[in-house]
Amino acid sequence: MDEGLEPLRVVIVGNVDHGKSTLIGRLLNEAGALADGRVAAVAEMSRKRGVDFEWAFVTDALQVERDRGTTIDTSEAVFRTPRRAFAIIDAPGQDEFLRNMVTGAASADLAIVVIDATEGTLEQSRRHLYLLTLLGVRRLIVAVNKMDKIDYSADCFATAAKQVRDYLQQIDIAATAIIPISAKHGDMIAVRTPGLDWYHGPTLLEALDRVEPDAVSPDVLALRFTVQDIYKFDERRILAGRVESGVLRVGDALAFAPGGSIARVASIEDWNQTSRRMSAAPGDTIGITLDQRAFVERGHIAAPAAEPIRMARRLTVRMFWLAAEPLAVGRSFTLRLAAGEYRVMVWLIDGVVDLHTLEKRPATQVLTNQVAEIILDVMDPVPVDRYAALPRTGRAVLTDGGDALGGAIVLDFVEAEINDQTAAVYGGVSREERERRHRHRGAVLWLTGLPGSGKSTLAAALERALFEGGMHAVVIDTDLIRRGLSHDLGFAPPDRTENTRRVAETAKLLADAGNIAIAALVSPLQSDRDLARAIVGDGFAEVHIRADLALCEARDPKGLYARARRGEIKFYAGVDAPYEIPVMPDLTIDTGKLDIAEAVDRLVGFVDSRFHDPRIDQKMVEPEWSV
Repeated sequence: MDEGLEPLRVVIVGNVDHGKSTLIGRLLNEAGALADGRVAAVAEMSRKRGVDFEWAFVTDALQVERDRGTTIDTSEAVFRTPRRAFAIIDAPGQDEFLRNMVTGAASADLAIVVIDATEGTLEQSRRHLYLLTLLGVRRLIVAVNKMDKIDYSADCFATAAKQVRDYLQQIDIAATAIIPISAKHGDMIAVRTPGLDWYHGPTLLEALDRVEPDAVSPDVLALRFTVQDIYKFDERRILAGRVESGVLRVGDALAFAPGGSIARVASIEDWNQTSRRMSAAPGDTIGITLDQRAFVERGHIAAPAAEPIRMARRLTVRMFWLAAEPLAVGRSFTLRLAAGEYRVMVWLIDGVVDLHTLEKRPATQVLTNQVAEIILDVMDPVPVDRYAALPRTGRAVLTDGGDALGGAIVLDFVEAEINDQTAAVYGGVSREERERRHRHRGAVLWLTGLPGSGKSTLAAALERALFEGGMHAVVIDTDLIRRGLSHDLGFAPPDRTENTRRVAETAKLLADAGNIAIAALVSPLQSDRDLARAIVGDGFAEVHIRADLALCEARDPKGLYARARRGEIKFYAGVDAPYEIPVMPDLTIDTGKLDIAEAVDRLVGFVDSRFHDPRIDQKMVEPEWSV
């Protein structure tokens, strides 16, 4: 075996019951990777369960997996061919287990896709193939399994192989080999068998052995070193991590992102090293020390100081959505890229990809198992590369609370301004201190309703009532916003969404300063209001100012309804544009039934119950002064 070649990580995917686990067990056995006595143990296990010898028991280690007859998590096993080592990642095939598949496949160099010869390429197989390309797995071997079930028919294999080739051509990828096999009987795994004498291609192990490195070797790409942990030994501070691309050498000047710290590599530390190491190649997991103290944390990415990695404030990604609930604009989650985690929010859904035609069609949400192109806003700038340029630092996993929601590759990004690339510096007064002084929490009251429903009138009256009650309240005058901050925007849906974002960001700043910000704007789409809630976070309250369209049009204080009816104003909510009634508002005020005084009383009561915390009063203490 060529010890100089980096071991390849192989993910094995396929539909349920297509024979993945059986293939893995047989593959490990044929490669001589099973420990002594393992085959006998599997035979005894099969006998006790009253089934024929079952190779799947080799990898289905959990009792629940054996009982259910399915694989429910990823597992790894290592084997060697005459040329190199391979680490197998077994990925489940059922829809409900695709989340595990994403986690496993996201780090794979090569995929073996298992297809049942009796079924051909079903919908889920297409999904798996597309998902693999989405996650950056560009090298594929297709194993057409269960050839024994179709009497080793050459015609049936040819049909299945053509279906696979045609679809792979559509997604711009080619299979290294398409091989007819019978995992159960060991046909074409390591040796040729009489039933398949019409097939002249490689066996599975031969195909694995023939896999060549990428056309562009990672060691000629730009250097990327991801920091996975930090250790202290004696006086040394060792940054442990992985060389993703390029070559790292002692003496290299590195720029770490985020943060921008620059230092030189003083030494390369390797476990069980017998001599001083001077360089590290792609795939090497090592430790490094620096020639000076630098601010570096887990998740940081190092690049050459002369060409540091770019920092992005907005990402365009192609992603595969796994969660049960639809993905909509305004949804927040964590983007896990290399060893770093970054909070992101869906800014725009550019379209959903049809896995049959591969065309992108407009969509307002992404459903479970759909592929989409979306734009993500990031809370703090993200160090990232375009996938096409540097795959290792251009693909990511979407998570929420530790659960994988999907996989993504970065198509493009908007670079952050230089001033945005450093950590935020806050003033000397915290939000908590302001809230103790004000005796209420910072909050945003988002008043939404049809034009003429009374939003602006109630916002002004509520501000006065809260002010007279000793609370710090401020109205965000949306007319002034339109004339100033949003003077460049119209009223078409994309412009309304952007205006909503700007108002929400402004309101958040006010709330962070301990104020109760009152924003009164139509914001007709629920997705826009959800976006505002996602931006503000805790302390956001959606208040529906309800009034019938006829009543609003009868009021029409600015004559805008009449102009909209005459066609002089476009995209006017209630006339030629929809108003989506809030689904679950925090409060509803019906101005058709309540006068201003009654409505304000209810609003003040809501604010007092939601945002006035009596515990804040108890925390008020006189400051201690010292000279």
